[in-house]
Amino acid sequence: MEASKLALLVMLAMAAVMSDPCNAQNSPHDYVIAHNVARAAVGLGPVTWDASVAAYAASYARQRSGDCKLVHSKAPQYGENLFWGSGKHWTAAQAVKIWADEKANYNYASNSCAAGKQCGHYTQIVWRNSTHIGCARLLCDHNAGVFITCNYSPPGNYIGQRPY
Repeated sequence: MEASKLALLVMLAMAAVMSDPCNAQNSPHDYVIAHNVARAAVGLGPVTWDASVAAYAASYARQRSGDCKLVHSKAPQYGENLFWGSGKHWTAAQAVKIWADEKANYNYASNSCAAGKQCGHYTQIVWRNSTHIGCARLLCDHNAGVFITCNYSPPGNYIGQRPY
């Protein structure tokens, strides 16, 4: 790994550790840092927070608050990753890490996921052309867990194309 890429990874990791704990680890900064750590690991530039994309994510999350089902919004202008976890403790960084951990299931040479495994959340995170994100987190009604959505602009995961 080039020294500059390694330095960037170290800086991003340090920034994530030093982020303001008063924001409950779910600020825009927390989502951006978690995404950019995964992107830097494969030599990609960073994503930035986009208020319009975030507004869409928040609107869709509110629509899912009653059931918190992992049903995609099908907005053609955005890519989308969804997360649900029981309890109230799930954070932005944890959800993004779960998506990013799908890297182990992705084979770059064949541009495919391992048989029976998911990797589309990971490939959306590292989609080269997706440069803006907006995310939202909410507690589901009746203490039914946490719902997190991240949207990506422009969208990625085009069949037959590699993410990077």
